[in-house]
Amino acid sequence: MPDRRDVLLGSAALALGGLSGCSSTVGGAYDTTMSRLRAPLGPTPDLPDFVRYATLAPNGHNTQPWRFAATRAGVDILPDLSRRTPVVDPDDHHLFVSLGCAAENLAIAASASGRPASIGFDPSGNGRIAIGLASGQSRDLALCRAIPARQSTRSPYDRRAIPVEDLRSLERAAAVPGVSVLLITDPPGRERVLETVLHANDLQMGDPAFMAELMLWLRFNEAAALRTGDGLYSACSGSRTSPTWLGKRMFPLFFTKASETERYTEQLRSSSGIAVFIGDRADRDHWVRVGRSFERFALQATVLGLRHAHVNQPIEVPAVRSAFAKSLGLGDGRPDLVIRFGAAPALPMAMRRAPKIT
Repeated sequence: MPDRRDVLLGSAALALGGLSGCSSTVGGAYDTTMSRLRAPLGPTPDLPDFVRYATLAPNGHNTQPWRFAATRAGVDILPDLSRRTPVVDPDDHHLFVSLGCAAENLAIAASASGRPASIGFDPSGNGRIAIGLASGQSRDLALCRAIPARQSTRSPYDRRAIPVEDLRSLERAAAVPGVSVLLITDPPGRERVLETVLHANDLQMGDPAFMAELMLWLRFNEAAALRTGDGLYSACSGSRTSPTWLGKRMFPLFFTKASETERYTEQLRSSSGIAVFIGDRADRDHWVRVGRSFERFALQATVLGLRHAHVNQPIEVPAVRSAFAKSLGLGDGRPDLVIRFGAAPALPMAMRRAPKIT
């Protein structure tokens, strides 16, 4: 589920560093917008507040492929198929995982505000997540507070080992019916995942259609990120910003197999562990469940002071995915998400479009 890769100019940072207009920071307008989007819930939050928290969920390429519709019972989340990424996600697997993440955020925000939420999936049509809101006691307060602070942090981590009890708390948080989570913390296991990530990444980077689709979602500067409210903004990956025309010219020169091999090797070897999420079945309902499980994992990691990032290449290349599943002992099971985790400083937060409810 891309929101997933440190793709933005990479080693071009050095080349761009001396050019006028290039920066590795974000500015006042960006910070102001981000502060408004990620503001804490007030004392009497309502449906627009819950939807705003839903939009802070991780999602592929930061396309934000969701629509929200108010209902008598609460709210429906529907797929926005105009924001698909058909090359990297031809069966909309990442899209429905993203919707599951948004649904879990909304349910947590509502439940923490005394509106316990139920989540159901209707597979008819293009699919629909129905969230019902009731009244009751507040719960999931810590996870709710973590929603605006959660971040997919695409940088090296600090290599520290995670205490066993913290690992168990991540597993407990991620417990969603129909989903299994495999934690890989031993160095040999992480090296096997790294080998698969690098192989799949090489195949993707050799695909012109993949590269063209990725380019559509790159945002090389603050103005572009603010204008669209979506996409992969370079500063959020710790890379230099640049004028759009320059970024588009420089990107193919510096985003190479060699540079990505070096980057991913450093990132995975510095991580404390890797989490693989597996749905019981390969259908939209279970992809939504995987998204819910992952979001709860990510929020609990945030509570523990940990970061996470996607390394989904092994599940995005079908031939590699089958071999990867067998290497994990899953047989014919389908791994749905691959997430690395560990401790690291925060990077600038990714932009979101203004939430709308119909």
